[in-house]
Amino acid sequence: MPKLSPTEPFIHPDCIIGNSRFGAYTEVGHGSRVLNSTFEDYAYCDRYADIANTTVGRFSNIAAFTRIGPTDHPYRNAAQHHFLYRSSYYFEGAEDDPAFFEHRASRRTTLGADCWIGHGAIIKPEVTIGTGAVVASGAVVTRDVSPFMIVAGVPAKPVKMRFEQSVANALLEIAWWEWPHDRLRAALEDFRKMPAAAFVEKYR
Repeated sequence: MPKLSPTEPFIHPDCIIGNSRFGAYTEVGHGSRVLNSTFEDYAYCDRYADIANTTVGRFSNIAAFTRIGPTDHPYRNAAQHHFLYRSSYYFEGAEDDPAFFEHRASRRTTLGADCWIGHGAIIKPEVTIGTGAVVASGAVVTRDVSPFMIVAGVPAKPVKMRFEQSVANALLEIAWWEWPHDRLRAALEDFRKMPAAAFVEKYR
């Protein structure tokens, strides 16, 4: 039997999950925290990923110790400490600041289908990672990344495209990440053995 399920996410021990939804064949690695986020079908994260306010696209690959959608402090105020918005933790009779938390949750990060987020990478709020893109290990992404682009560095900058533009365009046209489960299974050997250019030639 497959390890992953079409109906229930595989959530490893010691995870913190809050206000999040999971599609078919999804997995959350040991010790990860997922808040106010959606994992679309086949998406997964490895150990100790910290993901907030993010839409994780189908087949997204998220390595260990990543931080996606990290929340910001109110650095334009005189103080930027928790006591401004988690006020009930510190002061008798004080309420937390709901407007601050609503604004924080509204700053969505989006990961496109089949992107790969490398070990220890950070992706800031309101950034979109394109379909099939690669974020190198340790990168800090502050701007949108185009489909099939490889980015690296601090801040992350484009390094090169994974494929020639014609192949990238063909993959976007084929959109295999939208295929039903049985069609993926039927094409498994081609996914394994064919270079991308040959794959699009066959399935275009």
